[in-house]
Amino acid sequence: MMAISVAGLDPSGGAGILGDIKTFSALGVYGAVAVTALTSQNVKRVSGVLPVPPDFVGEQIDLVMEDLPLVHGKTGMLYSEDIIRVVAEKIREYRLRMVVDPVMVAASGGRLSSEGFVDALKRYLLPEALIVTPNVAEAEKLSGVRISSVDDARRAARVIGDLCDVIITGGHLGGKNIILLDGEISVLEGELIETSNTHGSGCSFSAAAAAYLSRGFDLHESLKMADAFVREAIRHGRYGTLNQFWSLEEKEKPD
Repeated sequence: MMAISVAGLDPSGGAGILGDIKTFSALGVYGAVAVTALTSQNVKRVSGVLPVPPDFVGEQIDLVMEDLPLVHGKTGMLYSEDIIRVVAEKIREYRLRMVVDPVMVAASGGRLSSEGFVDALKRYLLPEALIVTPNVAEAEKLSGVRISSVDDARRAARVIGDLCDVIITGGHLGGKNIILLDGEISVLEGELIETSNTHGSGCSFSAAAAAYLSRGFDLHESLKMADAFVREAIRHGRYGTLNQFWSLEEKEKPD
């Protein structure tokens, strides 16, 4: 069981490829990566982005695929149209089943995408994706639909669904996730946890979905299990980040 993360580096370890690898590992899946960008950031702010040359992103994927029999994976921060085009080409070339997390802005508010990103995502990457996992703000940009209710999210999902299956994650919808699979809409409901400990939650959700897919679960079940995993990770996280690795000693302390 293995999966690949094609994403940026968050040096604080809470999001991006480091968060993805932690998620893969927590779920018993071997993780490979292709790095798309370096960032200087922490939970509170992003101070800089250094994109990786697109050809080198493609070379990383080529060398990983040369050595590992990968089928599933996820994309995270891709930053630019040129990187999106290369990644889409590689997904098509290797017939990868990819979960796309359309990272545009960090939770702290720092921009993690360049001009033209949304159009490129819709034109090149989403038609190659297994599913896309936007939050409400990302879904608004992908669909052009203003979302202030579950019904709005359903309409947005229909628009995005012309390109690929979608789950609009429910952090800003009272914990309700709007899922469109094969043209059918459903609502996955869960507890909304009142916390600021959400840095990297979108990364971890998409990585968990890819991990469960690699373990043989179908897409709907993978989404349900990924949602449960992330909720528990948020509940038990530490240090202001999504941290799945609380110590065994801490877990076993009596109440």
